[in-house]
Parts: sequence; C-alpha cells; structure tokens
Amino acid sequence: MHYALPYKTKQFFFVLIKLSIVLGAGFFIYHKLVNNSDLDVSSFIQFTSQNSVFSLRNTVLLVVLSVLNWFLETLKWQDLASEIKKINFKNALEQSLGALTASLFTPNRIGEYGAKAMYYAAHLRKKIMLTNLLSNMLQMSITTIFGIIGFSVFLQKHNIGVNYNKISQFLIVAFCVVLVILLGFLQNRFKIKGCSTKHTKAFLFHFPKQKLYLGFVLSLARYIVFSFQFFLLLHFFKADFSYIEAITAITSMYLLASIIPSIFIFDVVIKGSVAVYLFSFLQINELIVLSSITVMWLFNFVLPSIFGSYYVITFKLPKNI
Repeated sequence: MHYALPYKTKQFFFVLIKLSIVLGAGFFIYHKLVNNSDLDVSSFIQFTSQNSVFSLRNTVLLVVLSVLNWFLETLKWQDLASEIKKINFKNALEQSLGALTASLFTPNRIGEYGAKAMYYAAHLRKKIMLTNLLSNMLQMSITTIFGIIGFSVFLQKHNIGVNYNKISQFLIVAFCVVLVILLGFLQNRFKIKGCSTKHTKAFLFHFPKQKLYLGFVLSLARYIVFSFQFFLLLHFFKADFSYIEAITAITSMYLLASIIPSIFIFDVVIKGSVAVYLFSFLQINELIVLSSITVMWLFNFVLPSIFGSYYVITFKLPKNI
C-alpha cells in the first residue's frame, strides 16, 4: 500500500534539510577554525593583528580579489550551463554560491555536483553534472599546466629530496588505471549514473568548442587572481622574497595539493603541509604560510558560503520536476 506524505509535511522536511545544510556548513567552518592542529586560533588572530593584515586597505583589496574570483567562476558557470538551459548571471551566482555552501563539508566538495543539479528539472540533471565536471576539468587543466611549469623551475632551484621510487610506483599505477578507464570508456563498458558511455562521450566531445575556449580563459583568469591574492597575503605578512620565487612555489603548491591526498610523493610531505614544506625552501616562516592559507580560505570559501547560505534557505525545487 502506497502512502504519500501530506504536502505540509514534505515542506517541513524540505525546510529542515535546508537548515541542516546551513548549520552543517557553519559547524564545519567553526570546527576547521577551532580544532586546527596546525594553527591555533589565538595565535592566528594575534599574528594577523601584529601585521595589520586586516587593515581597511588590505581587507578591501582582499575582498575585491575574492569577489573577482567568484565573479569569474560565475561567468564560467553561466557560459557552460547555458548550453543546457539558458540562465542569467543572477541564476549562475545563486547556483554557484548555493552549491558551495551545500558542498563545503563534503569530501573534496563532491556534493557540488548534486547541489547544482537540483536547480534543474530531473531530465537535465545528468547533463548539468557532466557540465560541472567539464568546468572542474578546465580549472584542473590550468592548475596542471602552470603547476608543472612552476614545479619544474622550483626543482631546478631547490633540492627537495624527491623519492623517485614512489614517483615511479605512482606513475605506473596511475597509467594502468587511466588505461583501464580509457579502454572501458572507448568500448562503452561504463555508465555514469545511468547515462551510457556512448551518450557521455557524445556529450563531452560535442560540447561547443567556443564555450570551452571561453571557460578555459575564465579558468586562467581565476587562477591568476587567486594566485596573486596568495602572493599578496604573504607580502602582507612581511615575507621577504621575489615574485618569481613566490609564484613557482605557489603554482607547485596548487599542483601538489590537487594530486595529494591519495598518495604522497615526498617522504616529508603529508596532506595539509605541502605549502609549509615548499615555502620552507624560501625561508618563509611556517606561521606566515599557515596564516596565509587560513585567510585565503576565509575570503574565498567562508565569506562566499555565508552569502550562499541565503540561497540555500530560499532554494525552491524547479516546478517542472
């Protein structure tokens, strides 16, 4: 016997879910700040105060760069998602910030895929998830390209004790995994959430090239913005180095942070300490690096997620669901 929940009961549970997401994001942020084993909150506050990092001028500059960062991300999402369904900038902003809040406490922000898909009718959701995958792939390609260049320069200047055995093992395993996936993909043996490989390939390979080019350019612009913001923060904390030295370490940091956490290449590197390890070769204090990372997180994730909380609370399922 099928029993349907009353409309008001469904609405109650829907509101409860939205409140749980916002509260979950808030608790995650609080937990990250208070229970950070690498950086004590009181030390962070005292250190930023000593260096006047949050002076009016610095704060305005950091906010402007963060707004620019998310402005570019919103433009990219509007460009790509409009291939599935035309959306304006306001819609793209709502989806980007709402998905950020909803995915903040999920592993590797995997919840972003489902969160963005919920803004669309059921028959469009698979395509939206694939579009989001494309968006992330574009950003990752920029990170990889500049990361390899920066890391190559960094390796030439510094002896960082690479464990070549682990690199060889990692590359062999990675090659085998990619080869198996590629063969399965070409032979149509895999499905993505009920979507056949044939349809997935057709979607990815026939996505308008003009939109991908624009997405690539916007991803590049974003990378330049948040890399410069990180450099600026190190400067605010009075770290002494040249821009070239800093940018090779920053691009290397983003590259390594994106390929670790499943395996670590260097004996002394563990998840969460990549930046500290790399910047130690530039004689930059650990507290400066950790404080810069925390401020970057506050401005580029916590601040936008606060605005995203509003979009989560006001979210309504599409009518043609």
